Amino acid sequence: MDDQQAEVGYETEQGATGILQVFGRQLKRFREWAGLERPEFGARTGYSASTIAAFEQGRRIPPGKFIDQADELLGARGILKEMKEEVARAQYPAFFQGAAKLEKGAVELHVFATKAIPGLLQTEEYARAVCVMWRPLLAEETVEQRVAARLARQAIFSRMPQPTISFVIEESLLHRPFGGRAVMRGQLELILLCGQRRNVEIQVMPTEVEEHAGLEGPFTLIETREGRRIAYVEGYKDSRLYTERKSVRELEEQYGILRAQALTPRETLALVEKLLGDA
Repeated sequence: MDDQQAEVGYETEQGATGILQVFGRQLKRFREWAGLERPEFGARTGYSASTIAAFEQGRRIPPGKFIDQADELLGARGILKEMKEEVARAQYPAFFQGAAKLEKGAVELHVFATKAIPGLLQTEEYARAVCVMWRPLLAEETVEQRVAARLARQAIFSRMPQPTISFVIEESLLHRPFGGRAVMRGQLELILLCGQRRNVEIQVMPTEVEEHAGLEGPFTLIETREGRRIAYVEGYKDSRLYTERKSVRELEEQYGILRAQALTPRETLALVEKLLGDA
C-alpha cells in the first residue's frame, strides 16, 4: 500500500468542516420537523439558542452527549448518532485526524517526542498553554475544543483490554516550563503518575547523550487490532501516516535504538521525582 493519507482516514480541513455542515443541516431539519424553535430545543438540551444556531451552521463542534440527546429528543432514529464519531474527529487539527482515529483503537502505541510533552501525557493547563502559543493564533473556541479533545484521548490508558504504551521524551522538555512553573510542576506530577501504570513505560532521552538515533524528529508507531503497523510522522503542515512496510520498519528500528539509548523507565521516574523535589 502506498503512503497516502487518504488510505488511512486522513481528512483535510475542508473535510472536517464538511461533516460539521452536514450534521448541522440534518440537526436543523430534524428540529424543524419536530416543531421546535431554537430556544425551546436549547432549553431541553441545556444549551442557549445561539449555541444551537452555531451547531446547525457548522461553526461549533457539538459534544457526543448533545448528539445523543438530540437524536432521542428529535426522533432521528439513530441518524444523528451515526455521525457522532466523524463529528468528534473534527475536534482535531486536520493533520492529526487520521492518527487520532487509529490511536483510539490501537493495541500498541509508541511515541517519540521532541517538541512538547506528548498529548497523551499533558495536563489540561499544559495543553492549553501549548494551544495558546500556536501560531497563527487559534480562536479561543478552537483552543478549548483542542484541549478537550486532547484530554479525551487519555481514556486510552484505562481502556480494556489495556493497550501497551511507551514514550521516549527528550529531557529538554522536562525543563521547558510551558505555561509557567506551577503548570510544569503539575505536568511532571502527571508524568510520574502515568509512568506508574502497568501498561505504560516512559523513558527520557538525556540531553548529554552522545549517540542519538532520532535526529529526524518526532513520530508515533501504532499497531491496530488487525495487526496493521502504521507510523505517524509530524511535520509542518505535512504530517502523514505511513503504511508501507519498509517505511514503518525503518521507524521501528529507530525507536528500538532510541529506547536502548534512553534512561530506563525506573531511571526516568527517579529523574522526574528529583525535578519535582527541586521545583
